[in-house]
Amino acid sequence: MRYKGAMSSTSSLRVGTVPYLVGRPLDLGLGDEEGIDLTAAVPARLVEGLREGSLDVALVSSIELFRREGYGYLPGLAVSGRGYVASVQLFLRRAVEEVRSIALDPSSRTAATLVRVLLTERPGGAPEFKEVAAGDDPREADCDGWLRIGDAALREVAAPDAPAVFNPSQVWCERTGLPFVFAAWVVRPGVDPSPWLAAFERARERGLARLDELAAGAARDWHLPPELCKRYLREECVFESLPDMHAALLAFRDAAAALGLCSGAFDPLPLGDLRPPPPVPCRRE
Repeated sequence: MRYKGAMSSTSSLRVGTVPYLVGRPLDLGLGDEEGIDLTAAVPARLVEGLREGSLDVALVSSIELFRREGYGYLPGLAVSGRGYVASVQLFLRRAVEEVRSIALDPSSRTAATLVRVLLTERPGGAPEFKEVAAGDDPREADCDGWLRIGDAALREVAAPDAPAVFNPSQVWCERTGLPFVFAAWVVRPGVDPSPWLAAFERARERGLARLDELAAGAARDWHLPPELCKRYLREECVFESLPDMHAALLAFRDAAAALGLCSGAFDPLPLGDLRPPPPVPCRRE
């Protein structure tokens, strides 16, 4: 999928984004900016584009920063949470302390890694993690719990018969005192995004100015409670600059590397000069 306004000249920056609600506050109108060639694809395809060199920058799972050497990222332009985030949920058929098997949604490498980090060292030992095939419903797996992300998680958590949940972002924040960075604008090695930084900032400004409109559209299209969508975009997700973003990324890297889920040697550089606001404390649901 290619957005209206995308350019194809050799001087353009090839950018990939996700076709989900959570990406709109960061990419709204980005494809209409001069020199931006914007494509939308599922996260796995975006990662492939970065690795193969067909994309220069992409909004992808933060764990990718620590799985290839030489990546950078745009600081302050990310999808983060400082507490409960409704679009990443571990749904449970029994108490989390009793869970013995978990089906992982392969759509998000970061969310799956975070669940492993949080549950591996629990009392009683780690559960068995089963990654379902792409396109399969993790709820249908024969497991005590299943990870759901994105728009599908919003729909499921809003259902009248929604099961109990374990919210990974909330637990991470309570344990570490740091935000959790779900996705960032990752820059492949050898690319200098400086000429386009202002375009990314303008896209975020447009998105933040239209959060209520985006929430209303999602509620209408998916038959969800309007307040759920509004709360999700306005209160749960953080799209603005965080002073402890890099510290949060490195804390996640170290926790994942301790389990062999990524390299602990990579320290990706924030590219650009965005001034962060004062820190915001973690929220409790």
